[in-house]
Parts: sequence; structure tokens; C-alpha cells
Amino acid sequence: MSDAKRRIVFLPCTTAVGALLVTVLAGCAGYQIGPQALFRPDVRTISVPVFESDTLRRNLGEWLTEAVIKEIEQTTTYKVVGQPPSDSTLTGRIVRNGKHTLTENRRDEPNAIEHSLVVQIQWLNAQGGILIERTFGIPTPLVDITVTSELVPQAGQSIVTAQQHLIQNLASQIVGQLEMPW
Repeated sequence: MSDAKRRIVFLPCTTAVGALLVTVLAGCAGYQIGPQALFRPDVRTISVPVFESDTLRRNLGEWLTEAVIKEIEQTTTYKVVGQPPSDSTLTGRIVRNGKHTLTENRRDEPNAIEHSLVVQIQWLNAQGGILIERTFGIPTPLVDITVTSELVPQAGQSIVTAQQHLIQNLASQIVGQLEMPW
């Protein structure tokens, strides 16, 4: 085969490969890589006032707020600031703190107790716009998050142990809501 015929055969292949490469790169232009891809680029700082509590349990709001701040600092690209001015504000309210018996022994003493917390959160930008989006990109003003934990007194667990577990899980769930929707 002559050089001229080889050039004619390779020219369409080279053009097709080049066009494919340009198409793939152009299609991926909006994607980001790394942890910053999970979080909003328009938010750098976030203030987290102490969560309010509608329960009778003392210091539950402060305990949850501390856990949420630690979780934000450890797992996100956001910087927590003490008070506004900030790019956004995350507020929360503990609306329910409940316990109920799962199993009992023969003397009607609880073997296992389920402990639950329900929190409503709201994340607003500095202009008051809602930042948490749910299904189909629709902003959600209040998000309810429910977490449960099992408490087994015979195994040496206490209500404080169960609450610590709940608080950690709840903080993780709350910070998970700060990720951008897919």
C-alpha cells in the first residue's frame, strides 16, 4: 500500500479520535473532583447558633450544636464562624426526644429501650434564600431528621451513652444535608 493511501485511511481515524476527545472533555467541563465537589461553591462560611430544644432534657441543644460544628469542620469545606456576617446560617430545633420499651424481662423491667430524637433544620444564605434542596431541586424550608438508638441497660449502657450515640448520628445526618444535590 502506498503512503498516499495510508494517509487517506489514517486521516479519518485521527479526525474521529480528535472529535471524540473534544466531545468527552467538553461534556466533563462542569464536573469537579475531590471533596469540594460535594459542597456549594457559593458558601465558604457558615454560622451555627445554638439549636433550640422543645424537650425537657437540659443542654441537649448545646450538645447537638457542638457535635454539628465539629462535624462541619471535619467533613466539609465550610468554615464555621461564631456569628454573622457569614455566607449562610444553619439553625435547628429539637422537636422530640422520646423513649419506649422494646422488650421486658419477667419482672417487667426493660431489657431494651429505643431512644429517638427528631430535629428540624433550616439552612439559609445571607440574603435569606433556602439552601437545602430536595427532590427535583425544590428548596425545602424545614427539614425533619429522625434518628433512633437502642439502649440495653443490662449491657451497662446508660441514657447518656444512648444520647451520645444519637447526637453523633444526628450531627452526621445534619451535615449530610449540606451537600449539594446530585
